Amino acid sequence: MVNSFKQSPSLYELSLSTELPSQLLCVTPATLLALVRATIDLLIEHKIRAQLWVKLPPGKIWYSEIQRYNVANLSEGVYNCLVSKSTETNLIDPSISVKLTPTSKLQREYFLLVLSPQFCSLALAHRRRIQRQGTVTRVLSPSKLVNKPRQNSSLVAICSYETSVIERVLAGIKQEVIAITTKNSTKKTTASSQAQLTELLQNWDSLFTVAPSQGTLINHLAVKQLQRFDEIMRKTKVERIAKLQQQNRELTTSVSLKGELLRRASEELRTPLTNMKTALSLLNSPHLKPPQRMRYLQMLHTECDRQSSVINGLLELLEIDQIPKYTPLQPVRLSEIVPGVVSTYQPLAQEKGIMLAYTVPEQLPAVLCFNSWLKQIAINLLHNSIKFTPRGGQVWVRSRVMGDRVMLEVRDTGIGIAERDIPRVFDRFYRIRPTADDSSGAGLGLTIVQQLLQRSGGTISIKSKPGEGSTFTILLAVAPTIPVN
Repeated sequence: MVNSFKQSPSLYELSLSTELPSQLLCVTPATLLALVRATIDLLIEHKIRAQLWVKLPPGKIWYSEIQRYNVANLSEGVYNCLVSKSTETNLIDPSISVKLTPTSKLQREYFLLVLSPQFCSLALAHRRRIQRQGTVTRVLSPSKLVNKPRQNSSLVAICSYETSVIERVLAGIKQEVIAITTKNSTKKTTASSQAQLTELLQNWDSLFTVAPSQGTLINHLAVKQLQRFDEIMRKTKVERIAKLQQQNRELTTSVSLKGELLRRASEELRTPLTNMKTALSLLNSPHLKPPQRMRYLQMLHTECDRQSSVINGLLELLEIDQIPKYTPLQPVRLSEIVPGVVSTYQPLAQEKGIMLAYTVPEQLPAVLCFNSWLKQIAINLLHNSIKFTPRGGQVWVRSRVMGDRVMLEVRDTGIGIAERDIPRVFDRFYRIRPTADDSSGAGLGLTIVQQLLQRSGGTISIKSKPGEGSTFTILLAVAPTIPVN
């Protein structure tokens, strides 16, 4: 008798040896858990009293489903098959523990067997052998697999309601219990455990009843549902991984940009500090003449303005970066923003002998933006044009409708931009060329304009030739009109 059961049967192999073998599916543990949950839900919903034979993966999440059935007071008995060193003994209460033999093929299998005169079902999963370097392994009956195995599909699952399959599997479990009982009789085991298994075998036929076959249709339905759920889970996982990878790329890019911004900001702040320190040391000279003193005082004034400009620009960029990505925009009218900005710069334009004019029709439709953003965009562009336009030059601000967008154009007759420099003018701290008027600039104005336009869904383009001036063209989406009742 002892020699007959040294190698216990595999429930997986037994289920495939019937006249109508079950279909096989390569699934993930998440899919198997969903099948266990669905089975318990069915039992509880229809108040089906049943006996359960279970062997589940380690972890409370699995056994909590069986415990949920116990709490519903429907269980007629739970028989929990455990590996020899299992720590899951007390996770199902009450239950009868059946310790598997070390040579048991059930060690590589998980199952939930439901036995009731009204309803019987089997959810069984076999852990596939993974091919490793230097070894050759295989999956049992690969030709019977309904779907192709995936990299994360470590289980071959069977879902059956056929009487013949369930009877064969139940017989295999009985054979395993006989092997355990026989082995325990030659070892020192607790008397209560041995007596419990002996009584179980003696009353086996009266304890466990297999319901009539549920038909092949329900089998096919269960397989389709299981297959569909596995596809959904796999697709969800792929989408989640893709989203996390995208977020990781964005985070890496953001960290890299912030590191570069910090490095460049440190350089930009160090330069005016060095110049101010030099001017202060020269001002202490006792032999300094009045013109030289005025020049060094002007240097201090200019470098203070430059440092203030860098700090203010950095603060503006940080504020833009902290704005939520999907902040809802508001309808804004250019006719309410541009005239005020132009009037602010009229005294500066007159002082430099520059003709400054604007044409913004009041009937223009509203655009999607914010008042503060649109004002900041107009200020930076206008300030830039006036700064790089020599005395006697001209600056125009115009706006009109272009299809489903509104165009805002700032054109000047300034020094212009070389074609090779145009792609770089939006880079942080980039200056086209140092001039007397640009010495206090931070090189962040156009960067801020581009950042605000990106948040608003707008675009900016540049046309320029050295010595002929530049034209900055902005396109903003028209705000949807709200119908009046």
